[in-house]
Amino acid sequence: MLKLSSAALLALVFASGVTVADDAAIDAKYQKSCKLCHDGGLMGAPKTGDVAAWAPRLEKGNEVLLKHIKEGFNAMPPKGTCADCTDEEFLKLVEKMSK
Repeated sequence: MLKLSSAALLALVFASGVTVADDAAIDAKYQKSCKLCHDGGLMGAPKTGDVAAWAPRLEKGNEVLLKHIKEGFNAMPPKGTCADCTDEEFLKLVEKMSK
């Protein structure tokens, strides 16, 4: 049986909590700003979970992805309706949708 010191256990719990909280925040932003179009491919949006549809977009790199997200691209409005998202959150949202 693996035994952890209380400090190691606390560090593990804290690290896990940050990840869970972060995942919950990203999920909330997805539900609020991305789901409507990306769940069903509305107006040509790549569907969440469609790895093949996301592949050519991901190949362009984060700089191009962020430019398209922030400025809008094709039918997607600027920032995809997530006015309070940071660049890091946009990239996490893309990661979530592209898997």
